Amino acid sequence: MLCANELTMPQILPEPEKRTFLVVDDHAMVLGGTLNILRQEYPEVEIVTASTAQEALEQIAQTTPNLAIVDLVMPEAMGETAQANSGLQLLKTLMEQYPSLNIVVQSAHVRTLVWLKPSIDNHMGGFTVVDKSQPMKDLLEMVDWALHERIYTPREIRNGLQLKPAWMQVLQFAFQESLQDIAIAKRMNVSERTVQYYWYKIRDVLEVYPEDDKNLRIQTEVRAREAGLID
Repeated sequence: MLCANELTMPQILPEPEKRTFLVVDDHAMVLGGTLNILRQEYPEVEIVTASTAQEALEQIAQTTPNLAIVDLVMPEAMGETAQANSGLQLLKTLMEQYPSLNIVVQSAHVRTLVWLKPSIDNHMGGFTVVDKSQPMKDLLEMVDWALHERIYTPREIRNGLQLKPAWMQVLQFAFQESLQDIAIAKRMNVSERTVQYYWYKIRDVLEVYPEDDKNLRIQTEVRAREAGLID
């Protein structure tokens, strides 16, 4: 039997795990603006920065961030000239070494991402892209999407409506056999999380993104039928 003190004693809830963001940019003004908007929106998050590809890899190894916001043009190391190849190689390394890392690419050179399309297609974490010319509210939206493991890539780096065989299977099981994700996972012998990852990839190719009061599954089916991917 509980005594009165036990009944009135407040419960001590575990503190939520502290999140960390890594922001990689060698332009001080852009970096400052990004940090200000992130700190306003996510005051509880620890934010670390890097200005070179080498420093970024060191920071990520030390801090294991929940999210990385990465420019594409940066120096490889301190004192070197900024170039797109350094950023692309950094991004490729991050996706290979940290396949579940949530990534936002914030750059004025997003078209160069076409060279990384196979790596982006295989990445398991959130992956979104925003041009530096876009308003800061767009950056915040892409950060939120990436944290929710959603996918958004610009049309310039997509290759038509080519879907991988596994993605096509998901469409067929969902819209021709009316299976839910857990049943699709069993049929495909993968985890339910993997099926959800396939959905993110499918929606990005079909340009189906979250909208208020709209059902994503229905929108995806309509778009897939319009594109001739399912009967």
